[in-house]
Amino acid sequence: QVQLVESGGGLVQAGGSLRLSCAASGSIRRINAMDWYRQAPGKQRELVAAITSGGSTNYADSVKGRFTISRDNAKNMVYLQMNSLKPEDTAVYYCHALIVTTYQGSYWGQGTQVTVSS
Repeated sequence: QVQLVESGGGLVQAGGSLRLSCAASGSIRRINAMDWYRQAPGKQRELVAAITSGGSTNYADSVKGRFTISRDNAKNMVYLQMNSLKPEDTAVYYCHALIVTTYQGSYWGQGTQVTVSS
């Protein structure tokens, strides 16, 4: 069984920073892509940032230049450094990963709340 557990969410003022972490555990043979998604109240879940196993990254236009995704393959961790936070970044942030056990599966964390006050 594979689990993804996020941490690092919270309440921050506009202009502040937060760092989200996501730890993958279980019978993992390999982790391919790792991503961060977010879902604000009344809105669809959207991709925020993605990183391949080789370290290539991709960002939503709304967070480019403010957020940085990184990963530690040895620790099965992915991070999201969020700077210059805006009230519109308020959402539940979810970690997602494509993980190979006996086959590749898609796994989600439980989500962590990020609230940015104006």
